[in-house]
Amino acid sequence: MKRRRSGRFIVSLFAVFIISTLSAHAELFNRGTDTQGYQLIYDDDLNITWYDYTKDNDFWQNQVNWAAGLDVDFGGTHYTDWRLPSTVDGSFVFGSNGTTTAGYNITNSEMGHLYYTELGNKGYWATDGTHPQLGWGLTNKGDFQHLIADIYWSGTEYSYYTSTDNAWVFNSYYGVQSTGDETLHSLYALAVRPGDVTVVPEPVSSMLFLTGGSLLVCRRYLVRSKA
Repeated sequence: MKRRRSGRFIVSLFAVFIISTLSAHAELFNRGTDTQGYQLIYDDDLNITWYDYTKDNDFWQNQVNWAAGLDVDFGGTHYTDWRLPSTVDGSFVFGSNGTTTAGYNITNSEMGHLYYTELGNKGYWATDGTHPQLGWGLTNKGDFQHLIADIYWSGTEYSYYTSTDNAWVFNSYYGVQSTGDETLHSLYALAVRPGDVTVVPEPVSSMLFLTGGSLLVCRRYLVRSKA
C-alpha cells in the first residue's frame, strides 16, 4: 500500500513539475506565424499581442493608418484591431530613473515595457544616471526576428506642444523615450493589438504528446520497480 501511494505521489509530483515548467518561463509567448510568415508574440503582462514586423520609416499619420489597416490571417482567423504601441502622455520631463515621461528605464509605455521588462535590455543610461552602462542596447530580441535598433513611433500624441504636432517615440538603440514631429520625422513602426490570439493547435498537441509520453515512461518505471 505504501509503495502504491508513493508511486502515485511521484507521478503527481512529476506532472506538477512538467506543468510548472511550461508555465513559469518568460511572459512573452510566440504564438506562431501568420500567412505572410510573420510571428505573433503575446505579452501576458500587458495582455497584448505584438506583430513581429517592422514597417519602413514614414510619417506618423501614415504609420497610424498602416497599423489600423492591417488584416492579419492567423490560423484562418483574421485580426484587424491593430494599432501603434501606446505611451503614457504627460509634460516632457527627462530622467534616467524610470519615473519620468522621457528618458531611460521607462517601462510604463508598451515599447519601454517590451525593451526593458520583457526582453531584459539595458538603456544607455543606468537608473543612477551613469552612462554608458555596461551591456546597454538592444542585445536581446527574444523571439522577435524583425525588431531593429532604431526609432519607433508610438500611437500616443504629445499633448503639451501647441505650435507643432508631436507624438511619443521610443529609440530601441539607446533605450530612450522621447517625442518626434509628426510631419518632419520619418520613423519606423510596430503594430500591437489587445488580447491574445487563438493558438494554432499543432504546438499544443505536440506538447501534450510529450507530457503524456513522459508520464507513461515514469509509470513503466514504477511498475518495473514493483516487480
